[in-house]
Amino acid sequence: MKKIWLTVIGAAILVLAVVGFTGCSPEGATFTGGSLEIKGSLNSQQEGIWVSGEGKVTAVPDVANLRLGIQSQEGTVAEAQGKAAAAMDSVMKSLKGNGVAEKDIQTQTFNIQKVTRWDNDNQREIVIGYQVTNIVTAKIREVGTTGRVIDAVTIAGGDLTRVDSISFSIDNPAAYYGEARQKAVADAAAKAKQLADVTGVKLGKPTYISENVYVPGPVFRGAMMEAAAPAPVETPISPGEQEITMNVQIAYAIAD
Repeated sequence: MKKIWLTVIGAAILVLAVVGFTGCSPEGATFTGGSLEIKGSLNSQQEGIWVSGEGKVTAVPDVANLRLGIQSQEGTVAEAQGKAAAAMDSVMKSLKGNGVAEKDIQTQTFNIQKVTRWDNDNQREIVIGYQVTNIVTAKIREVGTTGRVIDAVTIAGGDLTRVDSISFSIDNPAAYYGEARQKAVADAAAKAKQLADVTGVKLGKPTYISENVYVPGPVFRGAMMEAAAPAPVETPISPGEQEITMNVQIAYAIAD
């Protein structure tokens, strides 16, 4: 009886060993005659031919974004606020009168703060006034009028005018994305074909595709400026060009 049980147990162990070995093998693996034969796919993301492609297009920005406003400082809050409100009203009217739609004007900052200085005699801070700041962004859809808008605003706001910065953007970049994407895919396909030809394999269909678009951040020009005397000529503004870059990563199968 003991010999029979030992034989059964030994056979069971051998079966488990074979099943365990096959179960731990890659997909499609078979165990034959003490050797491991790999068939089919390894089911790995690294399988196939992986390539990246890049496509670039340039475009002239068609929108100018101005960040500007009013800053007033007086001895009391009421005085500072009153002057700031009057100046900002003139600035808003100037923007709208020069073709900027109301929907394209948005308040970004409004604050009232104390202005202090250190009194060495009494060793304490004393309040010397109050400052009111009101900043808006204005989207100018006719880029060619940007210089004229800036000049008009500085006159309207007078010495309280502040122009923080100007940036340029593309209002509807979808068409440029499409062109850059086509170039990126074509670039990737050419690389994959070359790799397949060099290595002597047949290129299959794409099994994975991803993309990433890069558009440079807004091009800011200028810093905080106070209004000066009206310029004899219109302020020159040049939007330049923006480069849109599309990157794709594609995995191609290796055909049989």
